[in-house]
Amino acid sequence: MPNNQPRIGAHVPTSGGMAKRSIAYAETIKAEAIQVFASNPRAWAMPDANRIADEAFYTKAAELDIAVYVHAPFLINLGSPTLATYENSLASTRYSLQRGKDIRALGVVIHTGSAVDINHVPNAWKQIHDGMMPILEALSEDSPTLLLEPTAGQGQSLVKRLDDLTNYLEALEFHPKVAICLDTCHVFAAGHDIKVKGGMTETLDLLVSIAGAERIQLIHANDSMDVCGALKDRHQNIGEGEIGVDPFRELIAHPGVAKAPLILETPGQELEHGREVALLKKFRK
Repeated sequence: MPNNQPRIGAHVPTSGGMAKRSIAYAETIKAEAIQVFASNPRAWAMPDANRIADEAFYTKAAELDIAVYVHAPFLINLGSPTLATYENSLASTRYSLQRGKDIRALGVVIHTGSAVDINHVPNAWKQIHDGMMPILEALSEDSPTLLLEPTAGQGQSLVKRLDDLTNYLEALEFHPKVAICLDTCHVFAAGHDIKVKGGMTETLDLLVSIAGAERIQLIHANDSMDVCGALKDRHQNIGEGEIGVDPFRELIAHPGVAKAPLILETPGQELEHGREVALLKKFRK
């Protein structure tokens, strides 16, 4: 691993077992960091942990020096005005953080969500604070960090633009176990023009000014099928979408992401992801 440069990897499949399928996928694409789902990403189910399987996974990941991250279910919306969704979101977030700890993950990603109704926005911040602070306070030193991932700015997104992250961090009292996962497709869709020369640098400078470099702990490196400001979350392979290749050179060169692994969430499997991992690694030189 190069010093002071980000690790490169991808979201990897878990079907067939994390200790086998996920690790084999990581080795094939030469990933230095991976992201996994610890449960069904489109359901509230919270299956019991398999301690033997967990131990086999984190032992292999450690042997290969692979940094591990968990993506929590997509259903989580801590700002929802619907009580059942809110309560399930809290339970799923708590569960995901525990599963992250079980497999020695460094961070657990959740989407920043939506208030759904513009009139609910003030209540959304209050319920996020009231529900999440006990969960955060219960985390131990070896628990993973909660990584807030801003969405593409659609609807009543609580983080329409990066500036809105201030509200989220304030709601969570700038807790030391809270950090940021920046998705390049999402931020582009939300209207930050990272495609123009210097645009990525300017956007990362803004994020550093809002959250501090120490809170930028993961990057989802995705190109976009749609133009800047489209408010659409549709990922494309690096260099094959509207963002293009050069902004990712800028991204990797920025000192604010030196300790934030780049995780691909792009279409395809080993062949495509292997090429993209190699491309991004080339930019480190």
